[in-house]
Amino acid sequence: MTWSEMSPLLSQACWDTLYMVGWSTLIAVVGGLPIGILLVLTDRGGLLQNVLANKILGQIVNVARSMPFIILMVALMTFTRWITGTTIGREAAIVPLAIGAIPFFARLVETAVREVDGGLVEAVQSMGGNTWTVVRKVLVPESLPSLIAGTTTTIVALIGYSAMAGTVGAGGLGDIAIRYGYQRFETELMWITVATLAVVISVIQFAGDYAARSLHGRGGRSGPAPKLRLLKAEEPASADVGHAA
Repeated sequence: MTWSEMSPLLSQACWDTLYMVGWSTLIAVVGGLPIGILLVLTDRGGLLQNVLANKILGQIVNVARSMPFIILMVALMTFTRWITGTTIGREAAIVPLAIGAIPFFARLVETAVREVDGGLVEAVQSMGGNTWTVVRKVLVPESLPSLIAGTTTTIVALIGYSAMAGTVGAGGLGDIAIRYGYQRFETELMWITVATLAVVISVIQFAGDYAARSLHGRGGRSGPAPKLRLLKAEEPASADVGHAA
């Protein structure tokens, strides 16, 4: 197979892979972020402590994470057909990709949020902040660099999952490697596909690491910024007390 024949195949496969991974990542972040935060809030000593709910939610996440992706795709075929009307193609692949990534990302969110300094949480609570305020003003902003790193890890994992999805007709680079590289013995195309996947993953990993380092270096709304805001909020009260004296 010549390059002029391979080029359109690879271009379409790259677009299909990025399409599947992009939408799956978006759904995983939207679904996994609140689950990860709830795992922290409902744990012992959390703001919404509920040991039973925490154990149930944690067990559901663990079971979902432990299921091999190829089995998950087969198990979700009926649900996928109900959602998309088909079990073949990139739209159909988004369903198992997203469902498989949600618990994976949720655990990464849990780890990131647990690293937040408890003193900041206590400071916001002492000023009358409720749970939603703590989540919005402290937990998410303070853990943002780690959340970006977790999102990068999720994207890389989803690229690998999408290659497996190609074995059941989802399209993308995995489908090209199987149909042409394996079934038609187009070894050169298969190795080009592997190299393309490696380049895509490297670029995404570099971009994610750079973004996380940049936010961490600037405080990314982390570091001393929240403490300074708290101090500024307390200054007027202190000034009023001095004036009254």
